Amino acid sequence: MRRFTIAASATLTLTAVLTAVPATAGAHERPAPLGIDHCTATACHFDVPPGTYDVRVLVGGDAASGTSVSGETRRALLPETTAAAGERVARSFTVDVRTPEGEPTGAEGTPGLDLVLGGSAPALAGIRVTPARHARQIFLVGDSTVCDQPGDPYTGWGQELPQYLRKGVSVANHADSGESTVTYLQNPQLWATVRPLIRPGDLVLIQLAHNDKTTDEVTYRTNLETLVAGVRDKGGEPVLVTPIVRRWFNSDGTLNNGTALLVNGLGVDHPAVIRSVAAARDVPLIDLTARTKALVESLGVEGSKALYLYNEKRDNTHTSVHGATVYAGLVRDELVAQHLVPRGTVRVG
Repeated sequence: MRRFTIAASATLTLTAVLTAVPATAGAHERPAPLGIDHCTATACHFDVPPGTYDVRVLVGGDAASGTSVSGETRRALLPETTAAAGERVARSFTVDVRTPEGEPTGAEGTPGLDLVLGGSAPALAGIRVTPARHARQIFLVGDSTVCDQPGDPYTGWGQELPQYLRKGVSVANHADSGESTVTYLQNPQLWATVRPLIRPGDLVLIQLAHNDKTTDEVTYRTNLETLVAGVRDKGGEPVLVTPIVRRWFNSDGTLNNGTALLVNGLGVDHPAVIRSVAAARDVPLIDLTARTKALVESLGVEGSKALYLYNEKRDNTHTSVHGATVYAGLVRDELVAQHLVPRGTVRVG
């Protein structure tokens, strides 16, 4: 990481403090602060071990500014925050740091916490990173439509969800491309790794359907029930999420077909099974299929293209940054409406 030297005429002022305990420090010693050499004009890097960290940023400068923050594997952590000329605005969020830092079966990534400044006119006046003490985790179990996608323009809705949360709640996105309920349970890098991390009170959002193309209904239902039971055994709260629709229109402008609504080749109606399991097991349900269907149909054939990667890849399954952000907003709305997270921990504006 390059050092960033602030000159007298610099337009960006940075102060970074990370509370960390050196390996040689005794229990009675105060944590030593790490300083400004951990940030450049466009990014910060903190050498911290895996864990959950609170980040407090102070944005603003001499001129009007608009600053957003992303981190790790392209996760949106803070939406663009504006400040008038001479104004300083404080914002806080909590971030999950882990290895691998993105998809569980993907590359390990860079050790530590990496943050990137963006926005229309980024201006960071200060930053402070400390280990989180009482953070609640929202674990995500899902596929490529949910995961932290490593490469632009692909973006999962779980990748955009963190920006809607304030300090005290973090997103631990363990969704992985190409996974079905079968493979997620079988792969030791996935469910066997996630389940031991769940603590009492944590939420676990489960959206698996897109890749269950050859899973029969009995197996699919059993797998969902296994995931639900596994979460509850650890004291967590499972939340079943029906899959986002595929952008596959009928001639009349509706999405009432098996391709769009995730009915597999065996005739298994995935959203219907998820709804049934949720009702039978008294599990909160986020009906993202219904919400995304209504939105895509309201936008129409042309207007809905921007939600997906149709223009870039002729892809009607995976979402763009814009689409993932919109869909993450729908999840945020349901978390609040169903009182799954306190309203005060969610950014609604």
